[in-house]
Amino acid sequence: MASLWSSLEKEVFNPQNKKLLEAITVWKTGKKKKMSILCVVVDAFRPMQPFLVKVKVDRGEQYKMAYRWPLAELKLVDGKTLDQVNLDFDLQFDKIYKWTASSFDEKKTFIRCLWKLNHRFLSSAITFVNVHSCSVEGRQGLQEDRRDTVETENQEELSVYQEMTPKEAADVLKLMEEHEPLVNNSIAFAEQLSRDLHVLDEANLRAIISSEKQVTQLMSFIDEALAEVARVEETLQVYDELLGSVKQQMDHIHQENSLLHHITSNKAKLMDEILFLTTHLDLGKEHCEALSCADLSSPSGVEACIAAAEALSACMNIQIQSGYRKLQAVAEQLIMFETLKQNFENRFIGHITNTFERQGSAQIPALTHPMDQLSAPSHRLQHEELVPYTPLMAWLRNANPVLFCDLPKVYAQNLSRLYDKEIKAFFEQAKTLLVGRRKGSLQEGLEKPTGMGSRQQPRWSIPGSREDQEDTLNKGNVIKILEQVLRELRPLCIAEQLFIEKFFQLRQNSAKVLEEEGSTASPEDPACAKPPSQPEEQTAQLLSEIFSSLDPELRCFLDVCNKAHPFSCLQILVTLNDCIFEMWRKTSALPSSFLNTVLGNMLLLAKSSFNKCIGTLCKEIEEAKVPSKMKVGILPSVSRFEEFVNFSEAVFGTAQRRAELDKAHLRLADSVFNSINSLSSANLKVNTDMVMMENFHHVYCFLCQKKIQCLEGKKKEAKQRYSEHMEKYVIRSLGQPLEKLNHFFEGVKARVAQGVKEEEISFQLAYSKQELRKVIERYPGKEVKRALETLYRKIHKYLSPEENLFPVVWHAMEQELLRQYQEFEDLIQRCYVGSGITMEFTMEDLLSYFNSITLSST
Repeated sequence: MASLWSSLEKEVFNPQNKKLLEAITVWKTGKKKKMSILCVVVDAFRPMQPFLVKVKVDRGEQYKMAYRWPLAELKLVDGKTLDQVNLDFDLQFDKIYKWTASSFDEKKTFIRCLWKLNHRFLSSAITFVNVHSCSVEGRQGLQEDRRDTVETENQEELSVYQEMTPKEAADVLKLMEEHEPLVNNSIAFAEQLSRDLHVLDEANLRAIISSEKQVTQLMSFIDEALAEVARVEETLQVYDELLGSVKQQMDHIHQENSLLHHITSNKAKLMDEILFLTTHLDLGKEHCEALSCADLSSPSGVEACIAAAEALSACMNIQIQSGYRKLQAVAEQLIMFETLKQNFENRFIGHITNTFERQGSAQIPALTHPMDQLSAPSHRLQHEELVPYTPLMAWLRNANPVLFCDLPKVYAQNLSRLYDKEIKAFFEQAKTLLVGRRKGSLQEGLEKPTGMGSRQQPRWSIPGSREDQEDTLNKGNVIKILEQVLRELRPLCIAEQLFIEKFFQLRQNSAKVLEEEGSTASPEDPACAKPPSQPEEQTAQLLSEIFSSLDPELRCFLDVCNKAHPFSCLQILVTLNDCIFEMWRKTSALPSSFLNTVLGNMLLLAKSSFNKCIGTLCKEIEEAKVPSKMKVGILPSVSRFEEFVNFSEAVFGTAQRRAELDKAHLRLADSVFNSINSLSSANLKVNTDMVMMENFHHVYCFLCQKKIQCLEGKKKEAKQRYSEHMEKYVIRSLGQPLEKLNHFFEGVKARVAQGVKEEEISFQLAYSKQELRKVIERYPGKEVKRALETLYRKIHKYLSPEENLFPVVWHAMEQELLRQYQEFEDLIQRCYVGSGITMEFTMEDLLSYFNSITLSST
């Protein structure tokens, strides 16, 4: 109970400045499951008023005040029984509450507390029924308390055990020592003690009789004191009754003051609420007239409508309690606001829709600039006409989002018609400038075949003729016209995007994003973009509908550019890349801007066309065949590769991105190498190794001149292939003048490789000393010189003079022949020891033969 009491005081009553007097655990009669606590409390400050409080315990063991009754409202307390033990009791306020206590002692204590408070604070205004003990307690309370106190003291005296003090124990011992002989005789000792006691009693009686007068006087003083106490109690009772009436009057005065305070406070609050409603729900007459007339054709009328719409929104958005809406004046005012809003919404939507339709149906103005100068249309006037309505669009978006969502679609549908006509006229002019003065060149370009078999020199040759010069002019014209087109489209698209984002409140920060200069952003791939947000998607959707013809017209224009000459796809790719990079460098436009998205799609299309062109070129190079009547020399595929690299490097010279070109170079180099390697299976009239040597040498020299980083590996490979084929060509060529001698010693080396000892070679029938002498006799010095002269003329005839490889090849043959001669001599010394066989010519003879042939040819 102590813990319950402290918890109630701490959690419930101390925060409210209440003092707990009594608490009892009860439940409604017949409903034991719902436990509650009835508490009797008084205010901790004056004037103190008693209250009866019902406290509930929630699931979290937290106490919560459920209900509170002022004790002055209690009319009746029914204890249900006089003598029997009964836990039920009733409390009557406006209605009767039936309770059941948890124990009889708690019930008795609780009712006694109510009786005391009734007597002290309420002047016995509460009726107590079936609680007889309370009235008895009222009449005999003081006497019972005194009687209980006396009886308690007597019982305590009787129940306490009195031990002998040390002094008393010493006296008894001394007495026993004095009468030690008598102690041994107990009867004599008892008689002696009896005589001594009798003497003492007699002395005491005499003393009492002598003090009788004093006792009588003391008793009289006590009677007088009791009489005085009775008079004081009667006086206090009178004072208490007088103070009780004064207290009731003071409590009544305090209650009246409290009521007056509440009335004043309620009047002030009511006045504040009335002022609040009249101030915030009042729309000026000028605003009502502006909304009713809805003059949207003049600037002053638009400004008045904007101010009136904002004032109307302020009135309608004010937060008022739901009960205020039931007031007739407030309800009528709100209905008037809603009517004004709906009427103004309809008129504004009708006016702005008519403006959209009028702008979309406008005719394209006549060209005021020269025909040779591209200029995209400007919608500055249309935007300036609509900008004053931007605040009203923002108001409509907040006031009625459903109606607002349809306006961007209406704008896009109407303006798309105007943009379609303007964009088509713009690209027609661009196509005309691209075609130039050659009226039929565009149609011819569309009809000309693109295969390598049908056109050989005109497509791949370096410009030199008049047609080639015109083709060179067309190449420069493609870049110039495409750059002009992209340069003119950028302000057109960005201006429209900025306008619709501002006008339709699509993105508040879009202007800052698109107009801040000096951005350091440098994306790795302009075509890539992060996932757009919802406002960006809505903007992109509107712009896609407005510029619905931009994408197909731009694709058609790029197709025309691609057909201007075979390698236009390179120029388109570089121009688009540079344009997107320039946009990123000059502005901080996000990749999600509409123009970047369109150009990104065009860049992907250009990459696809470029890859397709490279694939076709690689296929043509690999499938190209060498004409049988043509002197081979440098293959056409090598010349085509050289022409493409020269042109592409010139186009990509200032490009900021060349990853696609590097991939294309590697693909073409692989195709060229495959084309050269395919000559090994071709049926040529000349030596295949010689042709492959010349072409690999040509490729190597060309790559050394260009110094292209991505082709360094191919350059090394070309050098290796060139060296390999030159070695093969030299060896095969030298096999012709010394053919039998070569065959003989090849056989000797084969026998040694098979495990025949070198000193036993001469005993082989086919490689005997006699056979060796026969072979050597066939190649005297004159015959060797004549064979070398024939070989010199043959090499000089078939080698291409452009490559200037003849001195290199001739020197390589000289070194190879000297090596072979030294090898033959070594084999003779090892395999034919002591035979005395030697060659018909010496190494000095060979050197003289080469020198004489070289000098005679120069």
